[in-house]
Amino acid sequence: MAGALRRRRGPPREGVALRVLHDEITECRRCPRLVAWRERVARVKVRRFLQEDYWGRPVPGFGDPRAAIVILGLAPGAHGANRTGRAFTGDRSGDFLFAALHRAGLASQPTSVSRGDGLTLDGVFISLALRCAPPGNAPLPGELRRCAPFLDREIDLLVSAKVIVALGAIAWNAYLLHRVRQGKPTPRPAPKFGHGATAFGDPALLGSFHVSQQNTQTGKLTAEMFDQVLAQARQLAR
Repeated sequence: MAGALRRRRGPPREGVALRVLHDEITECRRCPRLVAWRERVARVKVRRFLQEDYWGRPVPGFGDPRAAIVILGLAPGAHGANRTGRAFTGDRSGDFLFAALHRAGLASQPTSVSRGDGLTLDGVFISLALRCAPPGNAPLPGELRRCAPFLDREIDLLVSAKVIVALGAIAWNAYLLHRVRQGKPTPRPAPKFGHGATAFGDPALLGSFHVSQQNTQTGKLTAEMFDQVLAQARQLAR
């Protein structure tokens, strides 16, 4: 089912190039504030994860390199991806996201707890606007700019992508800025973020409220609402 969303079968070198990029991402130390914070969180652990070894490094993208749908999040969670080393893995945001992807037939299982848990994605790839967990989950503009080349390169390697699902306004704007840097046509004025908002291009852009606990526990984003976004993404990806 998800395979039908792919534009074409990409050559194996795309996956190889992504692995090379991801190795480079995990070694990045460009932002002193983020390096200090991610490593402090990994060293001074919360009680429930005292016995675990934290990743404590930048987090690369994850998923199907031939995906038609790219989900773009904000940044690793301090005790989620910063602990496990995989985007949206090991926290409540990921619980919500991967359950939805599984319902949509895009994930092999509804849970994501570690890099070695056997989860695979089919037809979807997950990326981040910022690769390190920021204090207060609030990145500085300069940090987003320094991280942007990683996003540019990752999206360029996802040659089958037809739609970007931006989780929140920061991810939405990060993708629009990517288009500007790449010299791709971008509407003026820039399209405004909103849940279910679309901006057509190649790939198209689709907005969704972020899958954070702040949104899902308050009812700002429900499972039904996010299922509708994924259904819309599948339509745009055809």
